[in-house]
Amino acid sequence: MRFSPFLAVIALTGASAGKAQQPPAGAQPAAAPTQPAPRIPRVTASSRASVQVLIDSRWDAREGGWFGALNLAGPAKIAIDYGQPHMRGRSVIGMPGVVPWDSVWRTGANMSTQLSTEVDITIGNTFIPRGVYTLFSLPTRNGWKLIVSKQVLQWRTDYDASKDFARIDLRQRTLAEPVESLTFWLIPAIESPPSTTFPHGVLKFAWGNTELSTDWRVGR
Repeated sequence: MRFSPFLAVIALTGASAGKAQQPPAGAQPAAAPTQPAPRIPRVTASSRASVQVLIDSRWDAREGGWFGALNLAGPAKIAIDYGQPHMRGRSVIGMPGVVPWDSVWRTGANMSTQLSTEVDITIGNTFIPRGVYTLFSLPTRNGWKLIVSKQVLQWRTDYDASKDFARIDLRQRTLAEPVESLTFWLIPAIESPPSTTFPHGVLKFAWGNTELSTDWRVGR
């Protein structure tokens, strides 16, 4: 058999390539690419909450009076929708950046606190026609006021005093046990038939050791 120089060159080249693919003696193997750590969800610093009271009738001008649907879920409602901040170990009332004294507070978190009422109501001694409003408050060491504003759907503390509809004095009470999360209540008084009194009750909110309240009623 005759020796072929061409085949010898191919054999040598293949042997050199095989050696080149081998890691040098003592070299560490390349590390495998690291996988990102799985994302762990966290609870946000505030929630969203709402409270409402249902009325079994609504005023109908075409009917000339109160029109009832005989439905205990009611055709009309009064509701408060609000961002619900949590204390998280803080002393929140009077705390700068949270509920500072002598500054208008959005009385909630994130989007403004919204009052929507499908019937005319009175809060404190102020008559408020049915509609949608924003609730702010003004905390001072001498007492609190609830601010009902005609401005709606604003973010955080975008407060315009020219849009005030009313400022209402609030009753204040110190709680023995703190309320961890800002909470609103619309508490209806229980009236037994044949009472002639329109629906009424207490509007109340509390955070930390402070509770504020005023009265509400349907109509004037």
